[in-house]
Amino acid sequence: MADQSQPTDAELVIAVRGGDRQAFGRLVQRYQRQATGVAFRLLDNRDDAMEVVQDACCRAFSKLRSLSDPQRFGPWLLRIVGNLALNRRRDRAVRRTISLDRPADASSSDDPAPGGWVASKAPGPEELASAEELKAAIGRALDELPEKQRAALVLFSMEKLSHKEVAEILGISVEAAKWNVFAARKKLKERFGDYL
Repeated sequence: MADQSQPTDAELVIAVRGGDRQAFGRLVQRYQRQATGVAFRLLDNRDDAMEVVQDACCRAFSKLRSLSDPQRFGPWLLRIVGNLALNRRRDRAVRRTISLDRPADASSSDDPAPGGWVASKAPGPEELASAEELKAAIGRALDELPEKQRAALVLFSMEKLSHKEVAEILGISVEAAKWNVFAARKKLKERFGDYL
């Protein structure tokens, strides 16, 4: 039985559908930290993450009547956040240009190579002397992963969501979610070996 001081998501959704805007504020407050975490980990930019969460909340409010299971508001909102963050990331990647005339040795280690190949080789032990350097290197490696693998790994390993929740947010099967997490971990393990 639900605690009267903490209405369920379904009760709040029904209240919002009945015109109670404060109920929507309570729903957003309930999931804001997790939504912001998902967006930030997918975008690596606090301002973009906050904007994505705000856009997701606006969309959720306007589309709330289309939510078939009011108790699933949280995963539904996180799916909207995930989709918007992935779209924003894709848009940023399209705007980023790489000069094909530039010699290969002139490219920065942060720039992806043409065709999506990794421009830099795996870092050696001397490059990973401190925890901050390792964190930065892992961040760059995460950025180089295919979009679905990165998103699945972030949601599963960092946000501590289940494979089923990852699948719901990304709009893929549970098996595909498991495979994407596995493939991302394998690529990171190949690159960093004993450092992980």
